Amino acid sequence: MEVRRRAPLPPPPGRVQAGDALPLPIRHTNLIFSALFAASLAYLMRRWREKIRSSTPLHVVGSPRCSPSSASSPRSSTSSASSGIGLSCSPSSPPATTRRRNFLVGPARGSSAAAAVAPPAPPSSPAQCSLLGSPHDDAARERMPEEDEEIVSSVVAGKVPSYVLETKLGDCRRAAGIRREAVRRITGRQIEGLPLDGFDYASILGQCCELPVGYVQLPVGIAGPLLLDGQRFYVPMATTEGCLVASTNRGCKAIAESGGAVSVVLRDGMTRAPVARLPTARRAAELKAFLEDSVNFNTLSMVFNRSSRFARLQGVQCAMAGRNLYMRFSCCTGDAMGMNMVSKGVQNVLDYLQDDFPDMDVISISGNFCSDKKPAAVNWIEGRGKSVVCEAVIKEDVVKKVLKTNVQSLVELNVIKNLAGSAVAGALGGFNAHASNIVTAIFIATGQDPAQNVESSHCITMLEAVNDGRDLHISVTMPSIEVGTVGGGTQLASQAACLDLLGVKGANRESPGSNARLLATVVAGGVLAGELSLLSALAAGQLVKSHMKYNRSSKDMSKRSRAHQTKVKDSEVYGDIVMAADADTNSSCSEFFSIISSSVRTQNPVEA
Repeated sequence: MEVRRRAPLPPPPGRVQAGDALPLPIRHTNLIFSALFAASLAYLMRRWREKIRSSTPLHVVGSPRCSPSSASSPRSSTSSASSGIGLSCSPSSPPATTRRRNFLVGPARGSSAAAAVAPPAPPSSPAQCSLLGSPHDDAARERMPEEDEEIVSSVVAGKVPSYVLETKLGDCRRAAGIRREAVRRITGRQIEGLPLDGFDYASILGQCCELPVGYVQLPVGIAGPLLLDGQRFYVPMATTEGCLVASTNRGCKAIAESGGAVSVVLRDGMTRAPVARLPTARRAAELKAFLEDSVNFNTLSMVFNRSSRFARLQGVQCAMAGRNLYMRFSCCTGDAMGMNMVSKGVQNVLDYLQDDFPDMDVISISGNFCSDKKPAAVNWIEGRGKSVVCEAVIKEDVVKKVLKTNVQSLVELNVIKNLAGSAVAGALGGFNAHASNIVTAIFIATGQDPAQNVESSHCITMLEAVNDGRDLHISVTMPSIEVGTVGGGTQLASQAACLDLLGVKGANRESPGSNARLLATVVAGGVLAGELSLLSALAAGQLVKSHMKYNRSSKDMSKRSRAHQTKVKDSEVYGDIVMAADADTNSSCSEFFSIISSSVRTQNPVEA
C-alpha cells in the first residue's frame, strides 16, 4: 500500500501588530504612539489643573451632546487611548445668526454662553466634541456672524478705522465686540478675563472713553459713618489695597466717638494758565500790567463769564519768563470740576486781548502755570479747586481703646515722620502719611479724574496734644482738591450711585457749587480718618503685621469665572460685621479686618 504524506500546513499567520499600521519597526511605532499618549495626557492634566485652580466646573457631557462612533483604523484606535470609541457632538447647536446682535468674543468659562458651538456640520464630518477642547482656542469662542466677521477682517487689514465703528454701526456694544476681536487677532493675545457685557457703552460715547473693548472691575468698600459737620456720611472707596478701607473705617469710628470732625472751605476756584509770546519783554510787561490792573477787571470778567452761566472770574495772576507771559485765570465753576468751563472763558479773553495786543502770539491755552496733574508749588501755595481744612479732637480714652496707642506717641511720630521726614525727602505738598490713598479711592468711586490725585493729595497733617495733654487735636489742610458732581465720569451709573450715597449727586439748583464743595469736605474728612488710623498703626507697630496677614494673596484670580462665583447674601454678611464690630468696640485695624474676613469665610467658603 502506497502511503502518501500530506503536504505540510502553511504556518499560521502572525497576530496583527500595532506596527503593521506604519512601515516602521514595531519598536519605533510603540515609541511614537507612547509619546502621543503622554502628550495628550499632559495636555489634559494641565487643563484639569487650570480648572481646579480657577474653580471652573469640569465639563459634563451627556448622551444628547455626544454619541459613540466606532474607530475605523488601528491608528485612530490608538490615538484615542486604545478605547476604540470616538466622540462626536450632536448637530443640535443653535445657528450663529440668532446671536448676530449679541455675539461674545471670549465668553467667561462656566457661563451658559460658552456652550454654544459652530453651526451644524454635515453628518459625514461631525464636529469635534467640546469635551476634547480645541488646540487653537481654549475659550471655546462663539462663531461671529458673517457680517461682523467681514468688518473684523477689514479692521485687521486696515481698511476700516477702528474709531468709526460706533458711528457706522450705530450699536456701541457691537462696535466694542468687533474691536475686541480685531485686537485679539492683531496681537494674538487673549483678553477673555476683561468683561465685555454688562456695561452701557453708549453712555461713554464722545464723553468718557474712546475705542472701548471692555471695562475693568474694581471692588468698592464703605467706610463710615464719618461724622462730619453734624452729618453722617458713608464714604465709598474703590481700591485693591487690602486694609485701606478697614483702616479708614477705624479712623471714622474714632472721630465719631469723639464728637465728630469740623471742616471749612477756604477757597473755591479752578485755574487755567495760557502762555503768550510778545515781541519784547517790555511788551509782555505791558500786557501783565493790563491784566492785573483792577480797572480792567470788570471788563475782563464780562468777557470771561460769557462762556457759562456758572463761570465767574475771580482773578488773574501773571508770571514772566523772558518775553513769554503766563496768565493764570481763576474761576468759580459751580458743581462742575470746571476745566472745560474755565478753558472756554480763557479763550474768550484771549480773543478780546488780540484787539489791544495784536502782536501777542498765543503759544498754548495751557502753559503749565495752571498747574494741572503735576506737583507744583503754585497749587500748594495759591490753591486750585477747593482748599479745605478739616479738624477733630480725639478723646484720650478713644485713643487708647480704639487706636491702641497714646497721644504723646502720635504727636512725636507726626513730627518726625510727616514733617521732618518729608522735609528731608524734599517733599512738595507731601507732609502726610498716605492722603493719596484715600483721595484716589474716593475719586475712582465717585467718577472724578484719577490723574488729578497728584495735586488733590497735597496735604499737611498736624497733630497736637490739647486739654493738658490728655486729648489729641488732629487736622489736615488740603489746598487743591479738584472735584465735581456733574460732567465727566460722574454721570456713569456706578459712579452716580456712589455720589447719591453721599447725597451730592448732580448739580444743586438752589445753591450752585454746594454739592461739589460738600464732596471736597468729605474727601478731606476721609483723609483725616485715614491719617489718624495709619499713624496709630505705625505708633503701635501694627502696620507690617496687618498687611502681611491680610494684604497678601497667592491665588491666581485672573481666570475665575464670573458665572461660577458663589453668591453671598450681602445683608447677612453686613449684619455679622456690624454686630461683631459693635460687640467689640476696641477692635484695631487688623482685628476689624479679621472680623470681615472671618465673616466672608463663614458665608462663602469657596471664595475664602
